[in-house]
Amino acid sequence: MSFLSYQHFPIYSVMALFLGAFLVVLFGRSKFLRGLIAFCATAIALCCMILLIKPVMLNHEIICYWMGSRAMAGGYAIGIAMEVDQVSLFFGLLIATAVFVACVYSLQYMDHDDNIPEYYTLFLMLAGGVMGLVLSGDLFNMFIMVEILTFAAVALTAFRNKAFGALEAAFKYLVVGCMGSTAILAGTIMLYAQAHTLNFAQLSDLIPGNMNTSTIVAFALLYIGFSTKAFIVPFHPLAADAHGAAPASISVLISGVLTKSGVYAILRLTYFLFQTMQLGSIQFIGSVSMFVCVTMALAQHDFKRLLAFHSISQIGYVMTAIGLGTGLGISAGLYHAMNHTMFKGLLFLAAGAVHYRTGITDLRKLGGLGKKMPWTCVLFLIGAASISGIPPFNGFASKWLIYQATYLKAVESGNIGFLAATVVALITSVLTLASFVKVTQSVFFGQLRPEHEDVKEVPAGMIIAMCLFAAICVVTGLFPNLVTDYLTGPAANAALNPQNYISSMLTGEGVFKTYEVFAASGVWSPVNWLLLLMIALLGVTIVAVLGKYDQVSESKKGELVDSKFALFFGGEQTQYSQVGGEDLFWGLKHNWRHYFSFMHELHSGVVNDYALWAVVALALAMVFLQIAL
Repeated sequence: MSFLSYQHFPIYSVMALFLGAFLVVLFGRSKFLRGLIAFCATAIALCCMILLIKPVMLNHEIICYWMGSRAMAGGYAIGIAMEVDQVSLFFGLLIATAVFVACVYSLQYMDHDDNIPEYYTLFLMLAGGVMGLVLSGDLFNMFIMVEILTFAAVALTAFRNKAFGALEAAFKYLVVGCMGSTAILAGTIMLYAQAHTLNFAQLSDLIPGNMNTSTIVAFALLYIGFSTKAFIVPFHPLAADAHGAAPASISVLISGVLTKSGVYAILRLTYFLFQTMQLGSIQFIGSVSMFVCVTMALAQHDFKRLLAFHSISQIGYVMTAIGLGTGLGISAGLYHAMNHTMFKGLLFLAAGAVHYRTGITDLRKLGGLGKKMPWTCVLFLIGAASISGIPPFNGFASKWLIYQATYLKAVESGNIGFLAATVVALITSVLTLASFVKVTQSVFFGQLRPEHEDVKEVPAGMIIAMCLFAAICVVTGLFPNLVTDYLTGPAANAALNPQNYISSMLTGEGVFKTYEVFAASGVWSPVNWLLLLMIALLGVTIVAVLGKYDQVSESKKGELVDSKFALFFGGEQTQYSQVGGEDLFWGLKHNWRHYFSFMHELHSGVVNDYALWAVVALALAMVFLQIAL
């Protein structure tokens, strides 16, 4: 086999990242060399993933790269292997893209920090750990990669250890993250005790049809363990703490990369390893994560914590769609996973740019920065429109598919729960838009504070990184069929066809079956939706101007002595009407004050409570699975 054969590319992508981390340790004292090493390592990983699209995505080839010797047992080839099918390549592409853009951003963003060699070493270890996880074909190797990425993420969360809350956030992540890793190890041991193998394909061949109490407990342990990496409810507070404390470039990796490792592992568990899993539970968890986290975001005044809660809310969309168990649902969920990596990466980079120039993330202390940072403002608006589901950006396309998939599932199954998921997804999208109206007004519009008069745009390298994410948000929104035909469609087919994966890995003779995964209905074109939105906004503007609702005749101005007749007031007290840009939706929070008070008490910030949540979640998962399976 040639050294440049594409079958080597999976191992090259992982080796490049880990080797880069090692080389930074040796030569990282030179600013030029450490930047060059990090850039080359991430670029090689990205190129390797891109070059695998044709053989894997388009030609349906499944690559198995054996490390060391392999043995034959029962007619099957077993051993330690890296296995690349359409699902793992899809997530590998997301990881490689996000890591590369974050690296480009870091080259200038981290200039203000100390210990830069250590930063790049941990950065590349985190990237290598996640890439190794999604490309591994061995369950124990997946656990090893989980350990690497967990401790790298913890160290990077505490990297700016003098920042308020950094060490506390890292400690919380360490405690609950180690509980998740322990659960993964325990589940792996239980499966090995039963099947006497750790090869994922062989486990997938042996476990379905042989479910027992031990296997169900193992599944519960693995599911909860990987859920801590996806930060879905009840592990969402960890994401807020980690994102708030870590550098913006690391927030991109935690949000866009680390969470996807958890989603990938859960998808592998449910569709490949335990093929009899009742997926409605995942859809329920996803719906809860959507709503709870978007309401938590509305209550935030810290820029990065707000984005962190939105990140988990969007992961809720992904879990809801994947949990439908249909081709359209899986394709929609994977589409949104890709979009989430791009638009949330863009938003975190924009937040990092604001912090880079002002040193502030408190929304109440910002304002008017659009005049000083026009590039950052425009790019942030693209990310905000994308996450809010406004056409023609990518968030609209994937959310539209999710609405359609959940509704069709409700019609086909007659289960009102899936219809409720559609309603929750719509409400969440509206609240997301409301939240980003608040952020935009608080940060980029409004009055410029005197202390920010000297603020200027961030360096070109940081703008280029944000432009890369923004370009993807636009292109994948304008051409959704290309995404579904060449990326999410093949990956969804692979998830629905686990026997092809199993046969290809164990005997080399897989049979690929094609499933219909994309069937849009209604007015699909994002351009049409954009035109409709523009017409509606134009109509509102015309009505407002012609109505002259904000004008008062000169003869009436002197008569307005009673405050209840003042413009924009309907008799209510001033303090309930005049709110700052950082809290435009004070009225909503006031009406929901009992809910927000309950959530405030529930999110105590005490690590013991979050550890207890993990134990309770594991217990509930075991009980549910015993009943369902």
